[in-house]
Amino acid sequence: MATVPVKNIKGETVGSIELNDAIFGIEVSEHAVHMAVVQFLANQRQGTKSTKTRAEVRGGGRKPWRQKGTGRARQGSIRSPQWRGGGVIFAPKPRDFSIKLNKKQKRLALKSALTDKVNRDKLVVLDTFELPEIKTKAMVGACEALNAQSALIVTAGSNTNVMLSARNVPGIKTAGVNTINVYDILKYDSFVVTKEAVEQMQEVYA
Repeated sequence: MATVPVKNIKGETVGSIELNDAIFGIEVSEHAVHMAVVQFLANQRQGTKSTKTRAEVRGGGRKPWRQKGTGRARQGSIRSPQWRGGGVIFAPKPRDFSIKLNKKQKRLALKSALTDKVNRDKLVVLDTFELPEIKTKAMVGACEALNAQSALIVTAGSNTNVMLSARNVPGIKTAGVNTINVYDILKYDSFVVTKEAVEQMQEVYA
């Protein structure tokens, strides 16, 4: 098992913790991570865009001019795609972009992303992360002490002070153990997690 130091909010080492190799020490699967990111981004798409085809656009019931003898190209409707205000060829329609991924593959991708953070020394474990009040300045100071200007902060439960203090800090995002995803783990440089959250993750994902 890998052993990493446990720090306090000031960046001082106050102990150590052993990480479960079943979560933080597996062989990284790049394919699983790639598929998890593709699924996450695809599932963010609303799929609500819609434009009208020539069958749906209003007007154009009458032939604009006779077929022959005018010297102009033949036209059947002023709502044909080549006309201004006409229908759209191969018009985008509402659709579902979501992608399904097997649970085992999702879990493998998550473990691979966490293992990668450990391998690159980007996992920061805190003994506890508590702020006495909602204050952005306190969050910025804590991140600077931990050398985590770009970080995903994971807490064991709902920590309102931490969440609200971090929402205006660029490059910082907070999450719970049950809401972390592969995309956010990869997006942010550091993975800051409390000791209690690590224990929860080892119970849930082992």
